[in-house]
Amino acid sequence: MEKKRILFVCTGNTCRSAMAEALARRALEELFPERRDIEFASGGLAALPGAEATPESVAALREKGVVLEGHRASLVTPGDIEQAALVLTMTSAHREALLREVPEAAGKIFTLAEYAGSGSDIADPLGRGMEAYRTVAEELQSLVCEALRRFVAEGEQDAG
Repeated sequence: MEKKRILFVCTGNTCRSAMAEALARRALEELFPERRDIEFASGGLAALPGAEATPESVAALREKGVVLEGHRASLVTPGDIEQAALVLTMTSAHREALLREVPEAAGKIFTLAEYAGSGSDIADPLGRGMEAYRTVAEELQSLVCEALRRFVAEGEQDAG
């Protein structure tokens, strides 16, 4: 069975996209436990490969019962975008940067909020304190669930 990959993208891959990836894994287990054909990845446009998730990101997700320890940042490549079934960015600026780099992927690159059908750009919590990370984690949890529901529904329409 071929896996469909959803790729989350932000700047450094130590906060937002890393959190979104971990939250998506849990959302898949909770919402669609029978689905084994969906996988998740994350990366950053300016990531320092191998960098750990920020302590605040780890703590904000731990409060939600989600493990982020062990995450290592990776730099997004055009190959990553080609391999993904869907690319969800944290901001419209991230989306535009990817579209400049891989314009042929335009049909599968969206901001997370745009694809989920609500909200706006997800602000970078870096350097803004623990409460900002908690707010971002809440926002991401909601948007990731909505995006996953849409992705599964669209896949079922395509199959049917």
